[in-house]
Amino acid sequence: QVRLVESGGGLVQAGGSLRLSCAASGSIFSINAMGWYRQAPGKQREMVATITSSSTTNYADSVKGRFTISRDNAKNTVDLQMNSLKPEDTAVYYCNSRGRRYSGAQFDSWGQGTQVTVSS
Repeated sequence: QVRLVESGGGLVQAGGSLRLSCAASGSIFSINAMGWYRQAPGKQREMVATITSSSTTNYADSVKGRFTISRDNAKNTVDLQMNSLKPEDTAVYYCNSRGRRYSGAQFDSWGQGTQVTVSS
């Protein structure tokens, strides 16, 4: 089993900042990619930002220039620094990790989600 634990969500005013953190644990041999996704009420889950083991990043157009994703390969953690937050960033944010277990099996795991609410 691979477990992802998120932290750092909360309530912030528009223009403010939050930092989300996610730690992966379990039988992990390697992690190919980690990322953050979000789901607002009544909407589908969408990609926010992803980062590969070689630190190649990808961002949704809506967050480019405001959010920064980073990871620590040694600790199996990924962070999302969110600046200049807007009310439309309000959503449940989910951490995702994909890789390979020591058994050789691949995994694609999700965290439980953390609420981010941006007030206007």
